[in-house]
Amino acid sequence: CPCVMLSSPEAVKFVLVTKAHLFKPTFPASKERMLGKNAIFFHQGDYHAKLRRLVLRTFMPEAIRNIVPSIESIAKNTVQSWDGQLINTFQEMKMFAFEVSLLSIFGKDEALYFEDLKRCYYILENGYNSMPINLPGTLFHKAMKARKELAQILNKILSTRREMKRDYDDLLGSFMGEKEGLTDTQIADNVIGLIFAARDTTASVLTWILKYLGENPSILQAVTAEQGSIMKSKENGEDNLTWADTKNMPITSRVIQETLRVASVLSFTFREAVEDV
Repeated sequence: CPCVMLSSPEAVKFVLVTKAHLFKPTFPASKERMLGKNAIFFHQGDYHAKLRRLVLRTFMPEAIRNIVPSIESIAKNTVQSWDGQLINTFQEMKMFAFEVSLLSIFGKDEALYFEDLKRCYYILENGYNSMPINLPGTLFHKAMKARKELAQILNKILSTRREMKRDYDDLLGSFMGEKEGLTDTQIADNVIGLIFAARDTTASVLTWILKYLGENPSILQAVTAEQGSIMKSKENGEDNLTWADTKNMPITSRVIQETLRVASVLSFTFREAVEDV
């Protein structure tokens, strides 16, 4: 289809800010069908605003502070798995980001389903940019089968949670809030969409951070010293990171912020004109 590519700040601001109502978020047809038409990326207006509020609620400090030790545990296990191996940094960062996104979405209670979720998602991911031809043997066909299985797993989790009648403070719990009125299909589309959003972008930032630290030994030394001093400050043999520790990392935080400023985390984003412009 006809496309226009924009790169100047003025043109990008026109599309994304000043005249945003003239353009809607869009993705290639195969990706839209795999993520689901109810995913937050494909909407504007009240529905988008509601989903955005629900997602942001899950990443507020009060929600994150309790899972810091679990994220650290995932990081340690990830690094240990590299011992003695040559790795592809970006792919390993994608796997790490996936583990953390599952924790943020489902909490610790649904760990039983994580392997099946990962297996289905990897098949789905392979078909994201394939031609949308749904014939047996094609990447798209395999991906759509995996997408159906993912939805079934999510329906099982939703049914189990409703039987438990508990309040959950993870993202899925936020989506399930009765007053929000989201259907199971809408929840599934947005869970799968947010895994997609979390993986590549987070992995990209982490990969750039490692690259820049490797190129700047003095900064790497400063970050290492800062992290070392936090570990030395632990008392009673407690070595798990806490939320308070993450607030005491000024050099590390600056490295992250500078990486976000300099690196190209997203190469491009899609918009579709809703009328002639």
